Amino acid sequence: MSSSSVVLVLLFVSAPLVLSAGSSKCISRSFGHDSVVCECNSTYCDSVGSVQLPPVGRFSSYLSSMEGSRLEAREGQVQKNSSGTGLRLTLASYQKYQKIRGFGGSMTDAAAINILSLSAASQDQLLRQYFSPEGIGYSVVRVPMASCDFSTRLYTYADSPGDYSLDNFTLAAEDVHMKIPLLQRAQALSPGRLSLLASAWSAPAWMKTNGALTGKGSLKGQPGGKEHKAWAQYYVRFLEEYSKHNLSFWAVTTGNEPSAGRMTNYSFQALGFTAEEQRDWVSLDLGPALHASPFPKTHILILDDNRLLLPYWARVVLSDIHAGRYIHGVAVHWYLDGVVPADISLGITHSLYPEYYLFATEACAGWSPLDRGVKLGSWDRAEQYAHDIIQDLNHHVVGWTDWNLALDQTGGPNWVKNFVDSPVIVDSKRDVFYKQPTFYSLAHFSKFLLEGSQRVGVSASTETDLEFTAFIRTDGSVVLIILNRSPSEIQFEVWDPAVGFLPSTASPHSLLTLAWNTH
Repeated sequence: MSSSSVVLVLLFVSAPLVLSAGSSKCISRSFGHDSVVCECNSTYCDSVGSVQLPPVGRFSSYLSSMEGSRLEAREGQVQKNSSGTGLRLTLASYQKYQKIRGFGGSMTDAAAINILSLSAASQDQLLRQYFSPEGIGYSVVRVPMASCDFSTRLYTYADSPGDYSLDNFTLAAEDVHMKIPLLQRAQALSPGRLSLLASAWSAPAWMKTNGALTGKGSLKGQPGGKEHKAWAQYYVRFLEEYSKHNLSFWAVTTGNEPSAGRMTNYSFQALGFTAEEQRDWVSLDLGPALHASPFPKTHILILDDNRLLLPYWARVVLSDIHAGRYIHGVAVHWYLDGVVPADISLGITHSLYPEYYLFATEACAGWSPLDRGVKLGSWDRAEQYAHDIIQDLNHHVVGWTDWNLALDQTGGPNWVKNFVDSPVIVDSKRDVFYKQPTFYSLAHFSKFLLEGSQRVGVSASTETDLEFTAFIRTDGSVVLIILNRSPSEIQFEVWDPAVGFLPSTASPHSLLTLAWNTH
């Protein structure tokens, strides 16, 4: 035993340390909600470690639950015969669907401020939790282009009126001193190249009909006109400036929530587009500008708004061949997902335009006026996340992006006090951070569904409360994720014809990831 591990054992005698390779136990704390958070500091943070699957004939299971389990690792024996248990989930690996791009969160100004409010050692712990091999496998980071509501001030990169040639385009202190250094550190920790995704909230005020970053307003003039051309060039300049810091972007969206900029008195940064205006701006301005720039391979994702706007928005934009040739995918937000069934919004969009992928670009808990702000230890919110991710994955979505990577205990900073929740909540006074149940909810997917994993068919033998989705990874191993939102324990078995029967149990209010090798 090394001296450092002796110190750890002395510090955490109450927490048994060894689970599997490099894993360690949650230091749980209750704040009076239905479950617990896991507290991390500069010297200790729980981790599931690196996942090594057992040989064929055995399977791994990882359990998180309202009761307090957090990615608790176990192994089981594959059986030759059925146990005859009531419920069977049958894997149909010949039914093949979409391949995974990745999972992640957003490096807003607020997230960067909160991460940097910790000591250097705690910052490192936090970034490791998300991005390192022993962390939860984040590979996507959404980056706001200039300010959004999760900023402490209003700004863009080209605030000099009439600067159509963008001669005065400059990144902000928030980029240069906070977001960029953190993104570089995240990339250094990550085993693969991060997929960076840029979204703008508003164009500079002087380009807009309302002369302000907030409220109801769109670009002046028409697509093809000088404001629309300058706004497209702004994207290119952003990519150029970030590339000087060795950060390249996988994709840009056409702008955050274009529907918001069409609402009277909208309270924070927004830029209104109708579907027709977005179509024409992409075909006349943004598409050609990126194509002619040093970044022609950067993907363009349309919508970047609530999926209830589908399939309508996709029909308008993607039916146009001039716009469609520049576009790679459709970005969706999770707000109001219950309003329109996923079969209609996502399902019809995919069946009409299968060559364009669907990607979830924003989600957070605590946004609704009925259930506002931070709730430390809320298991209910972890179930909301898992339910939405499973539903998205089962309707052709190739990745899912959380909102702020970290917030403070009030759910900010946010200059309009639009406070929400985050999977990581920072308490800088104590130099600690709390990993919420939503952090583990995301981990059940992000840690196991590596890029290139392909969704396959899986069906239940009878009606069940369980929600589930199945994938085959590039190495041939299988991952099955199961959510039990019911208050009852549910026994079941999985039948994979390639290996046999896997007996299992879903605890009440739990999330379970099963994984096994097939050869």
